[in-house]
Amino acid sequence: MLVGLPGSGKTTIGRRVAQLLETAFSDLDEMVASTAGMPVAEIFAIHGEAHFRRMERAAMDGAMAAPPHVIAPGAGWIAEPGNLDAVRGAFLVYLEISPDTAAARLTGDSSRPLLAGSDPAGKLRELLARRAAWYRKSDATVDASAAPEAVARAVLDALIPGEERLIR
Repeated sequence: MLVGLPGSGKTTIGRRVAQLLETAFSDLDEMVASTAGMPVAEIFAIHGEAHFRRMERAAMDGAMAAPPHVIAPGAGWIAEPGNLDAVRGAFLVYLEISPDTAAARLTGDSSRPLLAGSDPAGKLRELLARRAAWYRKSDATVDASAAPEAVARAVLDALIPGEERLIR
């Protein structure tokens, strides 16, 4: 399971790691959007964050019930009460990235409701300040500022010998 700030590469790296492991990949934001029939930003705007978080938890429960595979929850998933307990036994990898680098990656991306408006780097710094302790509960930390292929390989290196736990 890959966790980290928006823009850390959870989806991109998750897809690549799943390819390398020849397993499935679940992006919880994509699952929630598919279930709701609308983008995450619209879910936030119409129904609010609490509704989104309930849908996200249901998506995680479904992903965890599936055969072992790579999962990428949303950036805030880790700080929601009970979520870490619900995935006990999964191998969590924190994709660590600076808020400035994440903001640069997200330039022009309007799909992230918590970053809407001006100063996305400042908002990412605030999110990191609130979530850093949660991210640090991960089993491994990987520098996510490199090119995607290098980050995916570093994730794989972090898995050995716990490979079967990551793909839970």
